[in-house]
Amino acid sequence: MEKATFYEKYTKRLLDILCAAAAIAVFWWLYLIVALLVLVKLGRPVIFQQPRPGKGEKIFRLYKFRTMTDARDAQGRLLPDTVRLTRFGKALRATSLDELPEVLNILKGDMSIIGPRPQLVRDMVFMTPEQRRRHSVRPGLSGLAQTRGRNALPWEEKLTADLEYIRHITFLGDAKIVLDTVKQVFLRQKGMEGSTADEVAVTDDLGDYLLKCGRVTREEYDSKQAQAKEILRRQK
Repeated sequence: MEKATFYEKYTKRLLDILCAAAAIAVFWWLYLIVALLVLVKLGRPVIFQQPRPGKGEKIFRLYKFRTMTDARDAQGRLLPDTVRLTRFGKALRATSLDELPEVLNILKGDMSIIGPRPQLVRDMVFMTPEQRRRHSVRPGLSGLAQTRGRNALPWEEKLTADLEYIRHITFLGDAKIVLDTVKQVFLRQKGMEGSTADEVAVTDDLGDYLLKCGRVTREEYDSKQAQAKEILRRQK
């Protein structure tokens, strides 16, 4: 494991708190507007919560604005994500406005402004031991992988970018990721064409991706999914 930089050990967390608090103080009106729109278009709850693995693979609850409906089939089961993700929800994701509540995770210490994006528990169990090293730092609101394509980036490249980031965490490196992220958000305002549509689409979980590629067997897939469910069960 690489030696942590002075910035990573002593400065990064302080900047996270200051920036998150400033974001709430300055953009409280935007939070209110988005919350009201979600309430009108999608109903309650306005805030979506989901367990995610954080630093040290400790499970925390990620906060986001809701982007999907609760539509169910005749048996009462939730319909696929691709069906429940509304046009309004896609717009929230394309502009990253759905991620505004994550500043609360930053204030709580669950997340950082910059770091590997927190994936699902059912993604974590399919990662190799090397890939799971991404959990040696706090997950981020944005990260190196997000500046290289967000969800349009293949899983292997996404996880490789996460490992690249944690090898040397610096203030200048984080500042560049912030600027690149802001630039990408503004570019996405020009429309939902091309790669932008790919970035906001519902993507396969890591396990589903590996199964489709023949990288894991059905038995391995089912075993890993059961492992993920057990991890979540222990958190309740």
